[in-house]
Amino acid sequence: MGERCCAVLRVLVLQAAWALAGGQVRYSVPEEAKAGTVVGRLAQDLGLEAGEAEARRLRLVAQGRRASVEVSGASGALLVSSRLDREELCGKSAPCALRLEVLLERPLRVFHVQLEVTDINDNAPIFPAARRNLSIAELATQPGSRFPLEGASDADIGANAQLSYTLSPSEHFSLEVKSKDENKISVLLVLTKALDRETIPVHQLVLTATDGGRPSLTGTMELVISVLDANDNAPQFNQSVYKVQLPENTVPGTVFFKLTATDNDEGINREIYYTFSDRISAKIQDLFKIDEKLGEIRTVGELDFEHIQSYDLEMEARDKGTPPLSGHCSLVLEVVDVNDNAPEVWVTSLSVPVPEDASVGTVVALLSVSDRDSGTNGRVRCWVWPAAPFGLEATFAGSYSLVLREALDRERVSEYEVEVRAEDGGAPALGARRGLRVPVSDVNDNAPLFAQAVYTVLARENNAAGAELARLWARDPDEAGNGRVSYSVWEGAAGGVGAAAGSGWRAASSYVSVDAESGRVWALQPLDYEELQVLQFEVRAVDAGEPPLCGNATVQLFVLDENDNAPALLPPAGSAPEAGAVAAEAASASSSSSFVVAKIRAVDADSGYNAWLRYELWEPRAKGPFRVGLYSGEVSTARPLDEADGARHTLLIVVRDHGEPARSATATLSVSLLEANEAALAAGSSASSSGSGSRSALGVDVGGAAASAATNVWLVVAICAVSSLFLLALVLYGASRWAPRAAVLSGPGPTTLVCASEVGSWSYSQRHSRSLCVADGAAKSDLMVFSPNFPPPPPGAAPKDTQPEPSALLHTVSDTALLISLHLRRLFRPRLILSHPLGVSCS
Repeated sequence: MGERCCAVLRVLVLQAAWALAGGQVRYSVPEEAKAGTVVGRLAQDLGLEAGEAEARRLRLVAQGRRASVEVSGASGALLVSSRLDREELCGKSAPCALRLEVLLERPLRVFHVQLEVTDINDNAPIFPAARRNLSIAELATQPGSRFPLEGASDADIGANAQLSYTLSPSEHFSLEVKSKDENKISVLLVLTKALDRETIPVHQLVLTATDGGRPSLTGTMELVISVLDANDNAPQFNQSVYKVQLPENTVPGTVFFKLTATDNDEGINREIYYTFSDRISAKIQDLFKIDEKLGEIRTVGELDFEHIQSYDLEMEARDKGTPPLSGHCSLVLEVVDVNDNAPEVWVTSLSVPVPEDASVGTVVALLSVSDRDSGTNGRVRCWVWPAAPFGLEATFAGSYSLVLREALDRERVSEYEVEVRAEDGGAPALGARRGLRVPVSDVNDNAPLFAQAVYTVLARENNAAGAELARLWARDPDEAGNGRVSYSVWEGAAGGVGAAAGSGWRAASSYVSVDAESGRVWALQPLDYEELQVLQFEVRAVDAGEPPLCGNATVQLFVLDENDNAPALLPPAGSAPEAGAVAAEAASASSSSSFVVAKIRAVDADSGYNAWLRYELWEPRAKGPFRVGLYSGEVSTARPLDEADGARHTLLIVVRDHGEPARSATATLSVSLLEANEAALAAGSSASSSGSGSRSALGVDVGGAAASAATNVWLVVAICAVSSLFLLALVLYGASRWAPRAAVLSGPGPTTLVCASEVGSWSYSQRHSRSLCVADGAAKSDLMVFSPNFPPPPPGAAPKDTQPEPSALLHTVSDTALLISLHLRRLFRPRLILSHPLGVSCS
């Protein structure tokens, strides 16, 4: 009971000294403690709160051999789990300290605990044999002769292993105990009185060994001493103890020592042979061999410093006398360490995969490194290859943490093969390697990316609903859901004549749709060029990560015109629109050749060549007094009229476009021939009803034959107006040429298509124009004007500086062929103009 109290007191003293030990927790527990014995309050000593040990999974990390202790998950106490035997764990080493590693999660931390197992007196002294036979010659053996005995061994340490010897009472023998060195005790049987074989032939004694424990334990050996006659000189060694050093890598068969003993006897009693003492174990005798005649000792097996550092060989020299006498000596063989053990690297904990957004300093693995050699040979240096992005940090002697040194990118490297290398300080140095596979888990750090920022798509009008217009694809280098992309129409608007003049900007989702998985762009309805020329919208690609990331691409859809509209005739001034197909005109019977009788007006909703109109006189087919301008639509006299021509003529005029296939419309013109005074009266009546010489924007222009003063006045006014406009155009053209380009702004606008006839008369196609164009001469020109690719204004918004469109064409005055069509909207904005060089200059 007193021993238990002392052990508990030592535990408390060791725990109180922990604060001075540099942060390492030390406990002490006596061996043979019962299972469940509390060694120490580990969670409390580590500074953990109540319940934190179980929440953070406080546990021991195995170190290769059974520790016989465990951590209670509920209380966080260090408990004895199985039998603790100090002799089994540490042998004769003192102190017996077990180094434990304690692992704590969230965050991952490792603590080192040193557990000292203290010795109790649980082992009694043991002799190598229960009985020892000795032969001592009478007379020849003088009192004071000493005979070495085999000492007992005690598996305990310290005071528990300090042995004392006693001999049973005898008048002939006594016991002498002396120390050979600090660790060895020599037990000698001393002859105190001469022997007389005839009196006592055999002496039986008991040798008792007592240890220093409390209570003490004892062991005994029986000594059987036979008294012999004759040979009374035993062999003698010149030293009682020999010391030899031998490297552990010595080759088996090497002779490392030679014994020499002398005997003062003569003859056969002087012949000596050498043997190992009976006290040498069979295991040691398997490692060494002695030549009985020469006394040479050689190695047989392989030495291992890490297993046994020294050997105490008891040698015996025996003569061949009768009875034989023997001399004894000790050979202490010290094994010298060589660097024959490579370092060992063990992975005690591995946390994989590592997220690619893990912060620098994150612990990936815990490693344990050891080398069984000692001194410089056991000093280990560790590093990681490759050096990036991981590194090693020493946490304790022989313990390392593999930590993150650089940021990870799974899209660049998805998995690392890391090799931990260790090398000792021996010569030559030995090394070890331990490979680790560290996969990197993905996080959503890459947004989908389209191959192009802007896609240009051309589609013909009147396409079928559901037709595929384009296919878009966005790349996301992430994996799984983070790289799964879905597509949608994000925003956009349609631009066109109808859109601008009517409902404004319209959402692109009413025209197109995008397949969420494939990225295919479908048409939801047939496209109409006359309604929509350019559709600009954005396609958004969104991944399935958390949070989701997205990328955008702009799609510009240009609708190509088809010849799907026939020319439409404009009715004459003052008549209902439905009366436009038939018109009646009066002409003077004395009109000269090339006199303009009327002008047929028509428009085509298409653009380009599809809206370029030509006029043909269909009936009468024979040569008559009238003809039609091919591109002007002017009906004029082909020759001077006379009374032979009929009083009334009906003309059938066909208006045809240049599309493929061509579309056409017909107009019927009824012309009545009048006398000169009747024609003047008709002209005056027409002027008073329709105003300003019957200049209508929709119908047929009629010219009078009489040279009245009013007509001359209007002709002068028209020439002045045209000249003023021409000069203004030249001034604006020069200003636009010399204006600084950097100050020019541009804005959004739909595509514009304008066509001109051979006489300079424009066929108005109901399109917005944003350029100043002048046409003179008999040349043809097709102009296509595109606006720059800018995002459209929000729905419902209209440009503030948009000017109203002209509602009519300028008409021909008094047989002149000069026409200036002026449409002004943002005169100084740059435009992308694609033109056929057919003689019309535009700026």
